[in-house]
Amino acid sequence: MRNPIREALTKTIQMKRGRRVEVQPSQKLLYAVYFSFGMVGCLTVLEAVHLIVLGKWNPEIFTVIAGLVGNITGIFLTQKA
Repeated sequence: MRNPIREALTKTIQMKRGRRVEVQPSQKLLYAVYFSFGMVGCLTVLEAVHLIVLGKWNPEIFTVIAGLVGNITGIFLTQKA
């Protein structure tokens, strides 16, 4: 079974003599990314329910969603560097 998140976080390092080595991400990093994706999904559902039930936008939930998206983006950008 393919894991697109693991593949996206895998680094390829060019060694001397043209040899390439793949460095797999740690399990802790993968679990942190899975947790962040799960929380973004849960908070998005919570924001939608808040809009439907109360009819108002909740800026605190949106702030947390934006922070988690920034966290995920930062992980992907720094892991590939």
